[in-house]
Amino acid sequence: MFEQDYIMRLIKEMIRTLLKLLFHIDTDNPIKDLLEEKESRDTLEKLLDLVDNGNISEAENQIFEMTSENNMVNLEVALLFYSYLNNKDDDFLQKNDFCRAEIKSGIEELVSRYGLTGMAEIFLSEI
Repeated sequence: MFEQDYIMRLIKEMIRTLLKLLFHIDTDNPIKDLLEEKESRDTLEKLLDLVDNGNISEAENQIFEMTSENNMVNLEVALLFYSYLNNKDDDFLQKNDFCRAEIKSGIEELVSRYGLTGMAEIFLSEI
């Protein structure tokens, strides 16, 4: 339990730091309203609906498809997605065949696509 809380806090702080450094967003509670483009907000809303309906893997697959182009707007959507997913409790994740380690590995894959591995390793190496 404590280990999961620790991992959850590390992921939260890593996402918060990336949002601040890359997008000048400084918030404890990243939400879709932070996205400037309506299309991006709509995309994130659909992804979050998938999560809420238990289709986490499908949503994550869509994240990987949309970030294959290295578009910075898609990176912002992806970070907000992982922030939302990280805020789900362990019971929800387990019920939907997902875990914090998968959140961590998803973020690792995401940041490596954008050449940000060194920045993320500061946080994720502790997990």
